Amino acid sequence: MPQAKVLSGKELRRVLDYVATRPHAARNRAIILLTHWAAMRIGEVASLRVGDVVARNGTIRTEIRLDAARTKGKHARTVYVNDKLRKELAVYVKSLGDMPGADAPLFATQKRTAFSANSLCQAVNVIYARAGMEGATSHSGRRSLITALASKGVGVRVLAAIAGHRDIRVTQAYIDVNDAMMRAAVELA
Repeated sequence: MPQAKVLSGKELRRVLDYVATRPHAARNRAIILLTHWAAMRIGEVASLRVGDVVARNGTIRTEIRLDAARTKGKHARTVYVNDKLRKELAVYVKSLGDMPGADAPLFATQKRTAFSANSLCQAVNVIYARAGMEGATSHSGRRSLITALASKGVGVRVLAAIAGHRDIRVTQAYIDVNDAMMRAAVELA
């Protein structure tokens, strides 16, 4: 099975522009950006509760702590939330109106229940397909972020920690080597 497509910044913008025209735009934008800007797995995103992201004082947390039960490898991990993602999450949370309780799902279906990992994966895959991103899947955000950071010189051990990988060989498989990376590398000689 081929790996998920790595999206360029322009392609991500195209997906977000598409999302903006559809129902549940704020929710779907936040979901997509959690995968692209925090390298979260779609199952991790589906498992998020309001209290994981929103502190008691109403601010967006700088770190999301995932217990072992909510991660693929069953190892607790911390997801770091950069400033631009915190702003996006604040917009989404504001769109919810009355703040749900800390234990409420952060992202709810039309029936106001939590997404399963599978249903959220399917929803994201449909968004990518309808936005014209052939080969993109719910894993594209993770691959895109890891590739972008690698092209900026971030070391593979840091990338593995960001992705929640315990083996750097897994992380290395995420990196999509492209012409720009190779040009930049030979310029170092």
